[in-house]
Amino acid sequence: MNERIKALRKELNLTQQEFADRLNIKRGAVANYEIGRNEPIDAVISLICKTFNVSEEWLRDGSGEMFIERSPEEEVGYYVEDLLEYDGNGNAFYDAIIEMMKTYHSLDDKSKTVIREYFKNVADGIKNKEEKA
Repeated sequence: MNERIKALRKELNLTQQEFADRLNIKRGAVANYEIGRNEPIDAVISLICKTFNVSEEWLRDGSGEMFIERSPEEEVGYYVEDLLEYDGNGNAFYDAIIEMMKTYHSLDDKSKTVIREYFKNVADGIKNKEEKA
């Protein structure tokens, strides 16, 4: 596993310190994982997988792909969860955003165009207001 942790970190173009910071662990722990002195506990393995979208099977035994492939909907949900620090225990704002995206995704092309134009007009209005200020 030590080689895969190092390969992941290098693939992400992170230093040991940056990698550790993202996981909220010490740089020395990352160094020890990479040289094989210590093996991460299950909680750290899960944290690595969740934080960096890594396949647990790949991290543990090298099988499959390094990163988990997500559908566009899963990708958006992941970013919204991260933005809102959603912990799975309910968040009305998160739930509203996900529902809006699901509804938008189910619309026909004409309806999607109308909604995109609406938001473009709103953005243009904000931009114009800022330019006048």
